[in-house]
Amino acid sequence: MANRIKVMQIIARMNVGGPAVIVAELMRGLDSSHFEQRLITGYCDETEADYLDDVATDIKASRIAGLGRSISPIADLKAFFGLVRTIREFNPDVIHTHTAKAGVLGRLASIIAGRGAVRIHTFHGHLLHGYFSSWKTHLVVAIEKSLAKRTHYLIAIGTEVERELLAAGIGQPDQYRIFFPGLPEPQVANKSDLRRELELDPAKIYCTFVGRLTQIKRPDRLLDVAAAMVAREVPIHFLIAGEGELFQSCKERAKVENLPITFLGWRKDIANLFSASDIAILTSDNEGIPLTLIQAAQAGLPIIAPAVGSISDIVKNDVTGYLTTPQPGAIASALSAVATDSGLRTRLGEAGRERAHMYFSLERMLRDHTEIYNLAHKK
Repeated sequence: MANRIKVMQIIARMNVGGPAVIVAELMRGLDSSHFEQRLITGYCDETEADYLDDVATDIKASRIAGLGRSISPIADLKAFFGLVRTIREFNPDVIHTHTAKAGVLGRLASIIAGRGAVRIHTFHGHLLHGYFSSWKTHLVVAIEKSLAKRTHYLIAIGTEVERELLAAGIGQPDQYRIFFPGLPEPQVANKSDLRRELELDPAKIYCTFVGRLTQIKRPDRLLDVAAAMVAREVPIHFLIAGEGELFQSCKERAKVENLPITFLGWRKDIANLFSASDIAILTSDNEGIPLTLIQAAQAGLPIIAPAVGSISDIVKNDVTGYLTTPQPGAIASALSAVATDSGLRTRLGEAGRERAHMYFSLERMLRDHTEIYNLAHKK
């Protein structure tokens, strides 16, 4: 095991979500005889589920206080120096940062540590739309432009993510690679058996939303869609898997308006939940490539989502689902068409399953990362 390439993965926090899943699969899946990896992360907020504690209990990580989501000058400075010490101790060949805060602190720490590691940063989405006020967005862009000049490779999680980052002047085209996330193929399960296990009505049409109930995901828009379906008298029931700061307010509104929604909280059985469902939905203002939609496609579900971010890499309009404008009425119209036509659901779902198998396999993602780490090591 001598002369292994030493790779340090740095991510702000391993909260349940796409970046955590991707990092965990890299930690598990890369050839350990060729790579020596170390995962550095912070702590999740109280309202977040920690993927390492709840799901990926087999993954070991070094925790650095202050590296998490919250911004605090003192805590951030401590986290920065903690990263510098850790980099000097491990002396990695490659430092791969994930998520915005870890990307800033990790790359700066790599420069200060002076160990000559190749710096790679993955944009699992971007912060250009829907997160900050105008002046904060300009600040984020200025920081990312500066850091891109000291980063050897920039990985965009989708084609639209790359396009928008380049349009903002972040990095140069030859720095970018587009790596689609990859997930293990789910085990084939019988829908009737799963519905029985999950105590779901065998006769209902279920539309499932999986994600954090936070502003960028627009759960309020999802509830607007549910209300529109009631008004249109379309028989459909919504399942919401996830929590977050808007969890309680969404539950309260759904109860007051008597909406056909079941709130499931955080779930570990997302693959089974999708396999037991009929349709998948997302209502976000902004996305990279949401892994939940890849899981939905793997389960053979048609997907209804707004045409934002790189969702279009997963959903091909009128082929694997429907891409709409973000307006609740437009989403409701597409959902009505799919909910009332079983043949359409089958056609879209099977095409989505084939696309997921072709473009979003775990093997493809591991191969892409192996190649870029090997290339980085030769620099």
